[in-house]
Amino acid sequence: MATLFKFHYGYVIVFCCCLIMGINIGLVMSSAGIFYEPVSTSLGVSVGEFGLYMTFVYLFSTLMLSVAGKLMDRYSARWLLTLSSAVLGLTLLAMSRFDAVWHFYIAGAVIGLTLAFLLYLSYPTMVNRWFNSNVGFFIGLCSAASGIGGVIFNPFGGYLITNYGWRNTYLVFGVIVLIVVTPLLALLLRNFPADKGQKAFGEKQAETVKSGVDYSVALKSPVFYALIVFALLMISVSTLNLFLPTYVTSVGYTVEQSAFVASAIMLGVTTGKVALGWINDKSSLSGVVTSIGLGIAGFAFLLFGETGIAVMTIGGFLFGWAYAGVTVETALLVRTVFGSKDYAKIFSNISIALAAGGTIMSGGWGYLVDFIEFKFILTTGIMLLLASDALGFYAIRLSRKFQIANAPPFD
Repeated sequence: MATLFKFHYGYVIVFCCCLIMGINIGLVMSSAGIFYEPVSTSLGVSVGEFGLYMTFVYLFSTLMLSVAGKLMDRYSARWLLTLSSAVLGLTLLAMSRFDAVWHFYIAGAVIGLTLAFLLYLSYPTMVNRWFNSNVGFFIGLCSAASGIGGVIFNPFGGYLITNYGWRNTYLVFGVIVLIVVTPLLALLLRNFPADKGQKAFGEKQAETVKSGVDYSVALKSPVFYALIVFALLMISVSTLNLFLPTYVTSVGYTVEQSAFVASAIMLGVTTGKVALGWINDKSSLSGVVTSIGLGIAGFAFLLFGETGIAVMTIGGFLFGWAYAGVTVETALLVRTVFGSKDYAKIFSNISIALAAGGTIMSGGWGYLVDFIEFKFILTTGIMLLLASDALGFYAIRLSRKFQIANAPPFD
């Protein structure tokens, strides 16, 4: 009977990745906004001054990513992720004692270095190593965990801030990372299926090496740069999420109604990440078309949202699918085009566009909002999605030809 079912350790790897995204990223990124007002008030600075620390987070992630990909490929991912989690937890503990805004800028730089591993490379790299089938579903599932973490930790953190202050809340967040996530990563993570005497889930017995394109060859290909632009355009669209609540109130709705639309967006993001992963397992083209098509429909509903809050809410939910496509579609397009062989190094370079785009556009849209009508900005979002769709189609169309042309010769 024991031979009828053999547990695959890849599921434990997925659990670890969900811990990273749900708790570490849920605490540090998905719940960052709840600290803006209380910390800035306490330090006597503007919300904008305090929020600038997030620019340091994105900037140092950008600088670290190309190095991080090479480190993940050369050294133990298990210990790199565990160390990153430990440093993140210690940084949160330190933030509970800060009394000047520049301290947070330094913390933002340190957090950015850790997120190069934890946010951008953890689940795409580990799922790619441990799974040869259902890759899209598990990447979507792990990515969606960050949204679930935000749903849980935003109200929890808000309660702690209200009753015990922001300093104690940072302290609690740091302790959670250090005593829950970090030890479990050290205990449970493994680098490759061979470490547990297994093959990748779905790998045929005859397969012995990961197929795909060499890193050096990928860097010389036009499709590599097409995917960089794809990632840059998609992250540019997703950062509009920061300003949509302002758009909702600007057309006459209440703050409570704008918060309802924001919740609909996050529901779309979480649902979209899991669904898009499953769709990509069937067809990469269908995944791109679904994410971008629903995103365009979302912008259309938002443009006509003045007709009723239900229309605006539907628009927010559909926009969330384009937001979900930023991480899911980018990660899976890289695998579709270049294969698994040097995935971590290739994806880390393309992820630079995600971090850099977040750095630039999170502030860039805010600048444009001061001078341009929201309806023009939403229309621009549609145009960016159409360009992304064309680039995704181009990458998929060339993927098979590209891999065949660069496949190693048979002996």
